[in-house]
Amino acid sequence: MYRTYDGIAAIALEGAPGHLLDLVSIAGLEQDLRTADADSEVTGILIEGGPEMFCGGLDLASIRSPEDSVELAAALADLLRVMPRLSKPVAASAEGDALASGASLLCCTDYAACRSGISIGTVEAGKGIWPMVAQVPLLHRVGARAAMENLASGIPFPAERARELGLVNIVTDDPRAAAVAWLRAASRGGEAARRGRPLAYHLADLDYDRALDTALTHFSSMFRKDHTT
Repeated sequence: MYRTYDGIAAIALEGAPGHLLDLVSIAGLEQDLRTADADSEVTGILIEGGPEMFCGGLDLASIRSPEDSVELAAALADLLRVMPRLSKPVAASAEGDALASGASLLCCTDYAACRSGISIGTVEAGKGIWPMVAQVPLLHRVGARAAMENLASGIPFPAERARELGLVNIVTDDPRAAAVAWLRAASRGGEAARRGRPLAYHLADLDYDRALDTALTHFSSMFRKDHTT
């Protein structure tokens, strides 16, 4: 479900029990994200799930053939590529567990607030499967050493451990309020932040010297534009 209020585009994960992701729900979520990003009245994007489950991952029951599994994984990968390229700040409010690809979705947000007592992480290894796509945002967010604690065991992180590692920013009784408050603060960057957000994720993937050179180029470009308009 997509709705806007006071500059916030709230996207509620819906669908199968556990808010599992199939081709239809992934396409809908990607479209909602793009719609919010293109809306000049929107200053921040909030992704939220239900009280029992933020997102339980891919809907494996929807897979009928090997081709279906590849198509579903490719759709997930495309969604995970889109999120760092958005120009608006993105926050997650997790009232319930974020598991498997649900954890990777949460990892792709800029700010994540969750309730105490929930679990966050992949579960595939415990079922004899490796989370090939879902592992990527987790590895980028916390590094291989910390990520492997979950990836190899299939045991999700408790909320407090997820906070220690930086998977979530805050553990609170009201994650939605915390996420919205952060989005309000993040909206103050205006046009500069809209250019800076996707660049920040690009710089994080570069080596140190290349990141500085790229940042300098973008700074110079921004400075010239801001002083000629």
